[in-house]
Amino acid sequence: MSPCAPARPVAPTSTLVLASSSRVAASLAAELSAAVPRPPGPREVRFATFNTALERSGPGVLAAELATRGSEQARNVAEIIQRVRPDVLLVNEFDHDAEGAGPRLFQDHYLSVGQRGAEPIRYPHVYTAPVNTGVASGADLDGDGEAVTDPGAPGYGADAFGYGLFPGQYGMVVYSAYPILTERARTFRTFRWADMPGALLPTDPGTGAPFHSPEALAVLRLSSKSHWDLPVDTGRGRPVHLLASHPTPPAFDGPERRNALRNHDEIRFWADYVTPGAASYVYDDRGRRGGLPAGEPFVIAGDLNADPHDGSSLPGAVHQLLGHPLVRDVRPASQGGRGAALRQGGANDRHTGAPELDSADFADEPGPGNLRVDYVLPSRDVATGASGVFWPTVDDPLFRLTGDHPFASSDHRLVWVDLVLR
Repeated sequence: MSPCAPARPVAPTSTLVLASSSRVAASLAAELSAAVPRPPGPREVRFATFNTALERSGPGVLAAELATRGSEQARNVAEIIQRVRPDVLLVNEFDHDAEGAGPRLFQDHYLSVGQRGAEPIRYPHVYTAPVNTGVASGADLDGDGEAVTDPGAPGYGADAFGYGLFPGQYGMVVYSAYPILTERARTFRTFRWADMPGALLPTDPGTGAPFHSPEALAVLRLSSKSHWDLPVDTGRGRPVHLLASHPTPPAFDGPERRNALRNHDEIRFWADYVTPGAASYVYDDRGRRGGLPAGEPFVIAGDLNADPHDGSSLPGAVHQLLGHPLVRDVRPASQGGRGAALRQGGANDRHTGAPELDSADFADEPGPGNLRVDYVLPSRDVATGASGVFWPTVDDPLFRLTGDHPFASSDHRLVWVDLVLR
């Protein structure tokens, strides 16, 4: 039995026949879809990231929606996960609540329920933690001369540590078939941007003066959500460190480009963290200093909001990882991404990057077009197998799960890579 397959009690013969028929139907549906990968091999562990766009307009709204089984978007998101069947999955844009109700309800009411013939999937290990989005900073971070601290007031989100209308909006969750060694987990939510040596802190382009006041710089955090180092015990030697984050989009700012600069440095954090000797400045939320010990296997995953060739991120932002000597980029791809770029045109016609590597379907005119922004990047000391982006072509029976705008699930696509662990 696969470690993430749901356990099944012994059933009467008639039930077994029905269950068998259901599995055959699910198998046929998978065979008809080129977007569905084969199951991981016995020595493989499938890591994935998926920005599910399951953020909502207020605290508790997502949990209340997931308390029922009637959310069409959540059903489609769950079916995508059931079709791809990752062993370790980072979910971006999933509202955080202190009770952990949202992740639990999504598991019980959606992932554990077979969606349209797909096999249910159960993750015995779940990790979530607070994020910076929607948390009041008490300072003027957007430079409009006012520090907005009242949730719901105009400008509140722009003065929060990470843009959000309430604490926990656009949060993160990790689902895993394997134990997450939480006692060894490290989070870096409170690390200050100004404490990064050589940080690209924004300046006023007209005067060259710092864009942020001393009071703002004293509290401004680097992570717009958080950075997590989660060791995952796959039972195959040393744990694999899942390095999870969701940097701010390099947009929605002004000529000072504060968001683009922050995006660059949020990505740089992981580049320094995995480089021996480069992360002595790093401290986690418990005060422990330093980066990842040399030789530890890792996977950097998340919606990094940076395309290596197109879009509005700073030149070279994601190349800090893609060109890193300790990082392996297997370039997950899809035919659906190529077809979408050709079909939608607009900004896509001006792109220089390979459209089959795209992982997000953004507005084409006006807008940046489709981009590669979601990544699963293993360390070079780990062998890799198959990889892909779940982006069905228009003639694929599972195109209904993604589609074109308005999307049935998310404007992002699930990206996966199989690690071969010996």
